[in-house]
Amino acid sequence: MALKEQLLKMLPEQGILPLYFDKDPEVSLEVLKALYASGIRMVEYTNRGAAALENFKKMKDLRDAEMKDLYLGIGTIKNTQQAITYIEAGADYIICPGTIPEVAKVVYEHSMLWVPGCMTPSEIIAAENLGAKLIKLFPGDLLGPGFLSSIKALFPDLLFMPTGGVSLDRDNLESWFKAGVCAVGMGSKLVSKPLLDAKNYAKIQELTKQAIDTIKDIKG
Repeated sequence: MALKEQLLKMLPEQGILPLYFDKDPEVSLEVLKALYASGIRMVEYTNRGAAALENFKKMKDLRDAEMKDLYLGIGTIKNTQQAITYIEAGADYIICPGTIPEVAKVVYEHSMLWVPGCMTPSEIIAAENLGAKLIKLFPGDLLGPGFLSSIKALFPDLLFMPTGGVSLDRDNLESWFKAGVCAVGMGSKLVSKPLLDAKNYAKIQELTKQAIDTIKDIKG
């Protein structure tokens, strides 16, 4: 099975995609270890600061050495150059905050998974026509589960994942999965700034495990 297909199968099984960035390389590595220890096998690191690329390379080295079954994607990719840079750095998949045709082209030339961010039916149609199979609903808190419930029937062949504002609250998670998402992207509600600042990796691991268990329970 090609990696792209493998990831599209794996994400719904995991039910959650943790995403984060920290400028400190040590913190970035320790969070990755905590997520891995909780059972996570797909992670998104976000391209949100000057240190992101060097940190990502260190994370990739750690993955190759100690976590060979972990897949590391990069998010917040907004142009072709960023996509090429991270593909060369060894990213397993590319996530964008919007639907960017030139990024899709580069990613597909490398037979990789491309996940565009969409906020309207027009954007989702454009992304689907570019070949996307998994759509990031962004920002999730503005769109809400009701949005997906209303449009899901139009896109029977697509997988959806909200990112932005998805919380650890069971009711919130339940409403998203009831609406038909395959997984939820979780950033600051999971890998929060206070926990990063306190270097409280044990708590990040605990919350992630809790989220995985809650989602498994919701999905039955």
